[in-house]
Amino acid sequence: MNAEEEFGTQGRLPGSILFVCGMNAIRSPMAEVIARDCLPPGTYVASAGVRAGERDPFVDAVLDEIGLTLGRRQPQTLDDLEDDYFDMVVTLAPEAHHAALELTRSSAVEVVYWPMPDPTVATGTREQILGAYREVRDRLKRLIVDRLAKRGERA
Repeated sequence: MNAEEEFGTQGRLPGSILFVCGMNAIRSPMAEVIARDCLPPGTYVASAGVRAGERDPFVDAVLDEIGLTLGRRQPQTLDDLEDDYFDMVVTLAPEAHHAALELTRSSAVEVVYWPMPDPTVATGTREQILGAYREVRDRLKRLIVDRLAKRGERA
């Protein structure tokens, strides 16, 4: 699959992007904050989870390492969203992908699946666990820069 097939034929940066994962506690809030930092200021970025979750302190730690923060943001579900229309929905976990496809089945919304590992399964020392969170953070940043920010540069 080439980039045009993966992102549709428009090849432009979407005006609004929603990142979705299981509980909006780790992967999707990281993606939201990173995207806000990497994408043009006019791009609306949000995130949500399929189910309610609780904020994860390891997310704060690994975002702080790269100068970013969630601020006071708390996890939210798809039902909690103020806006329900997005140009693109990026799903980061299988259950999020299925929920997004169901949610968008009657609208022309681009749904893209970027499978991300769940860092909560990591065991070992604090540093080893942080390493799993850093890996997710870095993968998200690469994907956002390569597949979204560079897409905006081409437009």
